[in-house]
Amino acid sequence: MTFSQESFEVFERAIRDYHKTDDVDTPIVNPYQAKSISYYLYLKNWIDTVQWHLEDIIRDPGIDPVKALVIKRRIDRSNQERTDLVELIDSYFLDRFSGVKTLPDATINTESPAWAVDRLSILALKIFHMSIEAGRTDTPADQQKRCREKLSVLLEQKKDLSTAIDMLLDDMAAGRKYMKVYKQMKMYNDPTLNPVLYGQNGSK
Repeated sequence: MTFSQESFEVFERAIRDYHKTDDVDTPIVNPYQAKSISYYLYLKNWIDTVQWHLEDIIRDPGIDPVKALVIKRRIDRSNQERTDLVELIDSYFLDRFSGVKTLPDATINTESPAWAVDRLSILALKIFHMSIEAGRTDTPADQQKRCREKLSVLLEQKKDLSTAIDMLLDDMAAGRKYMKVYKQMKMYNDPTLNPVLYGQNGSK
């Protein structure tokens, strides 16, 4: 089984486990060995799944503004957790390929392996939810048809992205590709870099 296949199975399990309650406040129970790559992949998708549903909730036109602000700040924290976790997964790949001698003509990829896996995690969510929409019988026939067409595209995208991830990992293992990790320099969460935050601090 390839890495992309293993990852997608973990993502599907996390999505199924979340939807046993379908509640954004459900505590995570990670079934994988702590600090294993599967453990981090499961955690990654759980964060994505919860955020997916928070994004649904906040779009309710009748939502209380105070509640919406609480959810928005929760989404901001979730985005930071997601970024931190992607960087942690990239550390796994750095360690995995640390002993590989890169070839003289080796090239760098446009994104690191973990950011590609991040896209696969989101894609798993899209496929899950579009499958539900495509299978509904309480919607107009033309809507069902559009959903089936979108699902077909998503499944093709899954195939292409999975192939690309596995090819990248094969190239890295053979020294044909190498990776660098640039820590995400998010400025809006940093009280020393966000003008609104350091302006407030400076005014006290």
